Amino acid sequence: MKPQTNAKPALSPARVVATRPPTAEERRRAQRVLLRIRVVVQVAGKASPLEGHTHTVSASGAMLILPEGLGEGTMVTIENPKAQSKIEARVVRPPQMSHEGSLVPVEFTSPSPNFWGIFFPPAIN
Repeated sequence: MKPQTNAKPALSPARVVATRPPTAEERRRAQRVLLRIRVVVQVAGKASPLEGHTHTVSASGAMLILPEGLGEGTMVTIENPKAQSKIEARVVRPPQMSHEGSLVPVEFTSPSPNFWGIFFPPAIN
């Protein structure tokens, strides 16, 4: 009879990878691209638009840099003057301050992967 040991078998490297929590990049729904595009943002209920630019863009929204922050849930219309197109979006989190202005994360209210004029490859998940 063999003596019993209480030692557990070592995990294989593939098993370790499969059990680690996903990284922030892996959790994202859409690929992000560093891209600086001038934008004009019309805030619902405000007379004058805000001028700013993008920090990063994705097929479902962007991180905008604006002269002032916008509250979570604020509805906006983003204009891409270069492409002469507009889209409705919603602020998804409170803004953060940077040396360039307020970082305002927005998500389109309807899918528009072609709004920024670049190609986003499909996610590999």
